[in-house]
Amino acid sequence: MNIIGLIAGIGRLPVEFARAARGMGFDVIAIAVAPGVEAELEQAVTRFHTVGLGELNKLIGLLQQDGVQQVTMLGKVTKEHLFSGTARPDARMQQLLAKLPDLNDDTVMLALVHEFAKAGVGVFDQTQFIRQLMPSPGVLTTRQPTPEEQADMEYGLAMARQLGGLDIGQTVVVKNKAVMAVEAIEGTDACIKRGGDLGRGGTVVAKAAKPQQDARFDVPSVGPDTLKAMIGSGAVALVVEAGKTLLVDKKQVVELANMNNITIVAM
Repeated sequence: MNIIGLIAGIGRLPVEFARAARGMGFDVIAIAVAPGVEAELEQAVTRFHTVGLGELNKLIGLLQQDGVQQVTMLGKVTKEHLFSGTARPDARMQQLLAKLPDLNDDTVMLALVHEFAKAGVGVFDQTQFIRQLMPSPGVLTTRQPTPEEQADMEYGLAMARQLGGLDIGQTVVVKNKAVMAVEAIEGTDACIKRGGDLGRGGTVVAKAAKPQQDARFDVPSVGPDTLKAMIGSGAVALVVEAGKTLLVDKKQVVELANMNNITIVAM
């Protein structure tokens, strides 16, 4: 049986991936690298480990110990940990970060990919086993967008793509074709809240892949937590890039949207 590794952060994606891969006959070795990983993950994989965020040498050692030659990285691990003191980088991670020209997401992730490769571990496409989670173009909810919301969706998606091109974030909150908030180090949910506060409700949330998106890491995703943040901020619409965004727990997401009169469009 083939062995694949899963470096897991927070959220449902690692669980969805593990179940899909196990269903296809793969042994899945999961290594949790952030506190708060879904409890179900340990039951969904063949073997489960935890490491502290920044313990790169231990992480690679575990992959080699379990014979993992191919790995994927899924789940939320926000970069703010690097600045808050909650992450304690080991000597190997410190050396890696010290050589980088900046700490942009792609810069850090590509450096990790290269470090894994030096250890004989390849990193593969995050979506390889879960492409079915990417919605096709269309309206996913009962309510269709109004003409004003449609205009904001198109504008927001264009802005989100430009933001992604700068390797800053993937989410933009807009209202009346004005940008209320852009995602940076704080993450999607905090961006949605800030945009809702500034827009005083009635906002549209747009999520897009980067123009230069590397499918091995940071593929955009939305799920129930996204909808809960939108509900709390008074947002009225969500637009995602069709075929390029992972929609986790679609049934729950659509139910939450319908219950709260939110429209969702894959565009």
